[in-house]
Amino acid sequence: MLMQSIYRRLGAALLGAAALLAAAPAAVQAQDLAPNAMIEKVTQDVLGEIRSNRGVQAGNIAAATEAVDRVVMPHINFPRMTAAAVGPAWRSASPEQRQQVIAEFKAMLIRTYAGSLDQVGDLQVVVLPMRAQADANDVLVRSEVRGGEQPIQLDYRLQKTPGQGMGWKVYNVNVMGAWIVDSYRSQFQQEISAGGIEGLIKSLRNHNRKTS
Repeated sequence: MLMQSIYRRLGAALLGAAALLAAAPAAVQAQDLAPNAMIEKVTQDVLGEIRSNRGVQAGNIAAATEAVDRVVMPHINFPRMTAAAVGPAWRSASPEQRQQVIAEFKAMLIRTYAGSLDQVGDLQVVVLPMRAQADANDVLVRSEVRGGEQPIQLDYRLQKTPGQGMGWKVYNVNVMGAWIVDSYRSQFQQEISAGGIEGLIKSLRNHNRKTS
């Protein structure tokens, strides 16, 4: 169970967050890659950061948070992921409410999963061969996390974004058969049913304050 929890957190850490909200653009625009090549590169960048960053290795949350925000976040379509997690209520949310949900959800994911980065440095993520049309705009990239007793399924849904990031952005991750966005949707629906979008924002904000 411990290893499964670590794998789930690795998946979410790799899911990361938003090019549209990235704090600072890279000095040099990254070259567009094939979707499986993009996943492989980002994965290796994450694992390389873990293995070389002493702060992350020591379990320093601030260092891990900075690493996730810098290495992972630019490769995720976080607005799309957030909208999918919120569900139908997203359509009636105001632009300001949407931005608040995005910001708090992003902060929650970073804080939740950054603390587990020091536990995954010895794992290996193998990207599997993929099949997709050359002109596909939405693809599934499958991979396996190895290093435990059995390989663990870790799949990514990506949207084509020419000229942004590496040409693709992740918007969902499947860890051992469970899509992360779907898991959060069930949690969010409880908060929305009880207090609407404002109730969800308040719940996320309170959670982030407690874990900051």
